[in-house]
Amino acid sequence: MATDSRFRADRGGPRTPLPWLLWTAIFIAVTGALVILRGPEDQAQTHAILVILLVVLGGSVSGGRALGLTLAIASFLVIDYFFETPRDHLAVDKPLDWVVLAAYMAAAYVATELVAMARDEAEDARAAAREIERMANERVRLIEAAEHAEALRQAAQMKDALLAAVSHDLRTPLTAIKGLAHERAAAGDATARTIEIEADRLTHLVSSLLDYSRIEGGAMPVAADVNTAEDVIGVVVRQVAGVIGHHPLLRNVDVEGPVLAGRFDFLHTMRTLTNLVENAAKYSPPTAPIELSAVRDGATLVFSVADRGPGIPGDERERIFDPFYRRADVPPDVGGVGLGLAIARRLTIAQGGTLTYAARDGGGSVFTLRLPAAELGAPSSPAPALAS
Repeated sequence: MATDSRFRADRGGPRTPLPWLLWTAIFIAVTGALVILRGPEDQAQTHAILVILLVVLGGSVSGGRALGLTLAIASFLVIDYFFETPRDHLAVDKPLDWVVLAAYMAAAYVATELVAMARDEAEDARAAAREIERMANERVRLIEAAEHAEALRQAAQMKDALLAAVSHDLRTPLTAIKGLAHERAAAGDATARTIEIEADRLTHLVSSLLDYSRIEGGAMPVAADVNTAEDVIGVVVRQVAGVIGHHPLLRNVDVEGPVLAGRFDFLHTMRTLTNLVENAAKYSPPTAPIELSAVRDGATLVFSVADRGPGIPGDERERIFDPFYRRADVPPDVGGVGLGLAIARRLTIAQGGTLTYAARDGGGSVFTLRLPAAELGAPSSPAPALAS
């Protein structure tokens, strides 16, 4: 009878020697007792054959096919030697005794095979039950994982919706506060100037929250047009002029060779580079220079922002791009909620580019923005929707 190999594999290990030792001892003991109790030579020894056959069946049930067949062969020899004439010799002097021995051997073999098959089927059934239990446990685990993932997805949706709603509702009162503070500051109220500055910070924070919720919701379009590196860097320099303090901003753009151009969203790229320069100013010594560079590398336009700040430990160099992540050693007066780099990387990926961090030789950090390069005069591609 065929059996499933998946379940037979469960019985592939070595058999324990205990059944062999036990049934060998029983076989020897029973044989010895029957030899002591055997009758005259001319008396049929049917009782001895039946008793020994029971031992063979017991060994098959306990130890399996191999033990049963071994006992059957041994019992054949024992019956011939001790209970058939001439006794105490492996010989038979009557043709009918050959028939008896052959019938016994056939019966022992068939009985052993039937017992072994029943034993195998029982083991298959137990293995199938274990497999079913394992599959049931795995199904329960997968259902729990799916429910957990669905709960996380719903929580993320609720978070994004809350961010969008709160950010949108805060913009109107912040605009009013800034307007009133500006009027009072123009009238000479020094406190109003502080209020205006803080309102600007809150407005920037609210804008970041709103942009992040739009990006996660796939609602921020990306217009990949052909633009030049010099143009976008020029705008970035003007944008950061009032926020980088005394940091010299060094521009490294190759103006001798062909014009450096790429296919990217001008506003998103400008915002990413501005964010990187502002971060460099926040975390660098007060007068340390910041380098803003652009080069062509094959089919890629490469922007880099390098500073001489403290750098970032190896185990945090990817985590800094996670939303709302801030390093533990960041001073509380630095500002921000950890969204700038997260937004920058997502906007970069949406343009078909990459944004990475590397430690700078001699100390500091280098953020590298890679975007598809292009030739001036190349047709613009349609604006893709930002993938969430």
